[in-house]
Amino acid sequence: MALPPPLSEDQRRDALAKAAEARRQRAALKDQLRSGEATLKDLLDRTDDEIVGKLKVSDVLQTIRGVGKVRARKIMTRLDIAESRRMRGLGAKQIESLLKEFTGK
Repeated sequence: MALPPPLSEDQRRDALAKAAEARRQRAALKDQLRSGEATLKDLLDRTDDEIVGKLKVSDVLQTIRGVGKVRARKIMTRLDIAESRRMRGLGAKQIESLLKEFTGK
C-alpha cells in the first residue's frame, strides 16, 4: 500500500486546525450531555451529524452521570455493542436498547 504524499506546511496546519475544532465540538457535546442540556436521545437522533456520528458510544455512555468505564463496558456487552462502535454505526435494535436502558421506555 502506497503512502499518501506528504502534506505541505499549509495543508498540515489546516488539518491540525480542523482536528482541534472537531475535538472542541465533541467536548462541547459531552459537556451538554453531562449538564443535562442534551439527552442521549438527542445525540442518537443526530448521528448523521459528522461530529456526533464519529463519537465512540463508550465515551458517550461514560459522560452520562453515574456511568463510568466499567458500567459502560458492562452495558455495551449486555446490549451486544462492540467496544469500538461509533454512534453512527449503531443499529436500530441497539439504539432502542440504549434508550430503554437510560430512559426506561
